[in-house]
Amino acid sequence: MKGAFSDGAVTCVYALSWGSGHALASMRRRPAESRACLNAGMAVTILKGDITHQSADAIVNAANSSLLGGGGVDGAIHRAGGGAILAACQELRRGRYGRGLPTGQAVATTAGRLDARWVIHTVGPVYSAEEDRSALLASCYRESLRVADELGAASIAFPAVSAGVYGWPAESAADIAVRTVRATATAVGDIRFVLFNDEVLAAFERAAG
Repeated sequence: MKGAFSDGAVTCVYALSWGSGHALASMRRRPAESRACLNAGMAVTILKGDITHQSADAIVNAANSSLLGGGGVDGAIHRAGGGAILAACQELRRGRYGRGLPTGQAVATTAGRLDARWVIHTVGPVYSAEEDRSALLASCYRESLRVADELGAASIAFPAVSAGVYGWPAESAADIAVRTVRATATAVGDIRFVLFNDEVLAAFERAAG
């Protein structure tokens, strides 16, 4: 399946193929297009699995503002990565992030025992039916990619930020995630969404289609 999306004067073209229950989207840049179209080798993969089992340059943690671990993906990453991640987060709290990491921002630490070079921690917004916090959720993905670019990461694995205990509806969370990644200029060539259940997986597959 082929399609296109536009960002003002720039149109990005992408191809979507399906296999083994996963969606693989690759985007290519035409010569006249600006860097707002992702680099020629960029691919987005959507899969169900345990993000702590991914082999990638960077694994994104859906953290809480304390950076000291919690439930869901956050707790799983801290447990699998070991004490080195917590020690690095504690150092951040003693320094730049004394009041915690603000919602929508991202920061990197060691990945400890994970099969990755870095963990990029980002704080997603808690869902609210009364207040539109979608810009904050989109910022989590943009800021994570910005940090990944600064580190020189070639691959990154994302969870569904805010779609777990923070209560964000799966369809909306998936739409924001996929649209934001597609619209963000990045040198990261391998982007994965690693999702924890069938409902969220299906939502991301629909968003990618």
